[in-house]
Amino acid sequence: MDRAARPRLASLSDFQFGAVATETIEDALLHLAQQNEQAVLEAAGRMGSFRETRIVGVDAGPGKFVFLLSEQWCLEKSVSYQAVEILESFMVKQTENICRQATTQPRDKAEPQNWRSLKEQLFDKFILRLMSCVQLASKLSFHYKIISNVTVLNFLRALGYLHTKEELLESELDVLKSLNFQINLPTPLAYVEMLLEVLGYNGCLVPAARLHATCLTLLDLVYLLHEPIYESLLRASIENSTPSQLQGEKFTSVKEDFMLLAVGVIAASAFIQNHECWSQVVGHLQSITGIAVESIVDFSYAILTHSLGANTPGPQQPVPPHLGARVLRAAASSNT
Repeated sequence: MDRAARPRLASLSDFQFGAVATETIEDALLHLAQQNEQAVLEAAGRMGSFRETRIVGVDAGPGKFVFLLSEQWCLEKSVSYQAVEILESFMVKQTENICRQATTQPRDKAEPQNWRSLKEQLFDKFILRLMSCVQLASKLSFHYKIISNVTVLNFLRALGYLHTKEELLESELDVLKSLNFQINLPTPLAYVEMLLEVLGYNGCLVPAARLHATCLTLLDLVYLLHEPIYESLLRASIENSTPSQLQGEKFTSVKEDFMLLAVGVIAASAFIQNHECWSQVVGHLQSITGIAVESIVDFSYAILTHSLGANTPGPQQPVPPHLGARVLRAAASSNT
């Protein structure tokens, strides 16, 4: 489709802060905090994430694929994040099911035929499942734009995947059933926007609308560079450049901590927008969430390092005095 003929994307300037009653914000923030705590607990012991490029046999990674697809179809940013989270939850469920079925196979077979076929089926249908997740996410924001079956089938055909409308519907139903039809999942964007609302009421010196635009860019970056950013955070937390497997396993739950991600993104955005007010913003975030200043500092430093570059030539903005020297001790413990 010609770019000039596409519908207009929702403007960032259309997003309004300060229009919700404080009581409603307090209730919503408490609900998000409870959801986040539950997600972190459930992620404990998990071995990996399908948000990471190396997990998936797609060079661009699922995040980049979804973001490019959303741009092509002029979807809201919230749809992109929702699609990635639906895909993540679905793939985790599918992988758990495969492992569960594998444990029922005879032990005298090194790699049972059923185990191989299940793995092949998972990867063969990955693109179809990804498209279903994007389509479902678009339906959650039906007030804006829904991606039709014809659009999805034409796109898949252009990529060389020949599927019928029935197969597309079955794929969508498989995703829904696997997640017990619970697809309205929390996303980091919801945490970012909620915290920006609270910052506005708390008298933050940097306008929420300005922070919002930068936060969206940095949040995209975290999804696209998910693996290296969190690896940097892990190395900082244990003060060791070569984490052990056990340390990596303990750190998995940190990757599901959307509240921590949100404060890191906002703090990094505040430094980019107005580094003189950076300390005030970090103080507000600590007061609102209870997350240690050191943790907020370390996460924002990891994001800034991968976005601006640690050795970027030419003039650079001054680095805050306590940025980079702290470690994220609460995130993961060393293997003792």
